[in-house]
Amino acid sequence: MSAANLRARVRAEMTEEIKTVAKRHLATDGANLSLRAVARDLGMASSAVYRYFASRDDLLTALIIDAYNAVGEAAEQAAASAGTPLEKWLAAGHAAREWALSGPHEWALIYGSPVPGYQAPQDTVVPATRVLLLLGATLTEAYTSGVLVSREPLAGRFAEELAPIAASVLPDLPTRLVADAIAAYFQICGAISAELFGQLNKSVEEDRRGFFEYQLRGAARQAGLTA
Repeated sequence: MSAANLRARVRAEMTEEIKTVAKRHLATDGANLSLRAVARDLGMASSAVYRYFASRDDLLTALIIDAYNAVGEAAEQAAASAGTPLEKWLAAGHAAREWALSGPHEWALIYGSPVPGYQAPQDTVVPATRVLLLLGATLTEAYTSGVLVSREPLAGRFAEELAPIAASVLPDLPTRLVADAIAAYFQICGAISAELFGQLNKSVEEDRRGFFEYQLRGAARQAGLTA
């Protein structure tokens, strides 16, 4: 291995180690990350950490991108092993929920309260849309195969706003179905957050997965996706 390759490998390993420690801090401190605290846990000078992440915001961005990609990959892999569009829809939703339950602090980082003073850069946009685009792709499959038929067109200013987004992101879907995909995405994220943040306590205790599937199926029906 060349010296350059060795340095690149060491840098990549150190970058991952910093992110691993930072994720532990998410569990105790939330998004209020401190590069000094991360460096202390690693036994490094804080100036050494700055060679890998120039600021707290850079480290937050790396964690946010990792989290979006992780939940997106989990949903995509689950959908890929399912059959019908509805089965893919359900599999993707359950995979996102299971990922969130296994890493609630990472879910809170990307779907919880905004981090004060942090402005997400453009680099986060594509990872952030993976689950949404998966839902859109599922509706596209159903629509183009004749399983799903779009209902009445949208009306209102919001429909005009969505039209160019629909044309550029999901060109094979009518604007109505793009709106359904976006609405379903927020419903699914909201349902997961409600469970993680204690909103189901003393209401649904024993079969939260079943209740979540009920909500997934409701969002699918809203878009015209049924068995």
